[in-house]
Amino acid sequence: MRIAIVDDIKEERDKLADVLTKQLSRRGIHVNLFEFENGEDFLIAAKERPFTVVFLDIYMSGANGIETARELRIFDSDALLIFTTTSTDHALDGFKVRAMHYLVKPYPENEISDLIDEVLSRIPDSGKYIDIKVNGSNVQVPFRHIIYAEHFSHMIHIHTTGGKELITRQSFEAFTTSLKMDPRFYLCSRGVVINLEHAVDFDGALFILDDETRISVSRKLVKNARQTFMDFLFQRGH
Repeated sequence: MRIAIVDDIKEERDKLADVLTKQLSRRGIHVNLFEFENGEDFLIAAKERPFTVVFLDIYMSGANGIETARELRIFDSDALLIFTTTSTDHALDGFKVRAMHYLVKPYPENEISDLIDEVLSRIPDSGKYIDIKVNGSNVQVPFRHIIYAEHFSHMIHIHTTGGKELITRQSFEAFTTSLKMDPRFYLCSRGVVINLEHAVDFDGALFILDDETRISVSRKLVKNARQTFMDFLFQRGH
């Protein structure tokens, strides 16, 4: 994920960068942060390679945030645009350039946390991954590559796309900490978690995955599993 912070005050850029880095790391997301002190430099960089998310200060010297946003929308209609400002006076202008949100300074960290959750819900593949240790080496496994994982004999067996199986030693609770924060993952029992993106059907007692694996669901979770799967399919269809 590429994030741009555009603000003519360095202290404001650094403050926001620190909070974003901490919040995204907590969610296991790799991010490349780029800081710009004016809209002109930002637009040059954005034309070379698009940004996923743009935090844009409205009141800047030179081209202000609204003017910069209008220029951005000429060649990039996909970037998630978030205005950082001391006032919401330009809310109508923000609507016209399809701004996703206004962060009014000084913004509390819990507001940024909620905003990041909303951002991630809008990005199909936000670069999430989990760090594990396999045979003494650190391995980063993208969430999208995980089909399911199961815990037995103090080991986690992670089944990934391409028919690969990774084995790591850790508790199931520790392994699923970051997965639980992602709506793609569902705990079928005390020791099995699946990625709903790889589920093709639920027959009332078990999930059928796209690698033809059948994963049973705890009897007490059957009703919840059916509803969760239906909700996931509905959200993905929209």
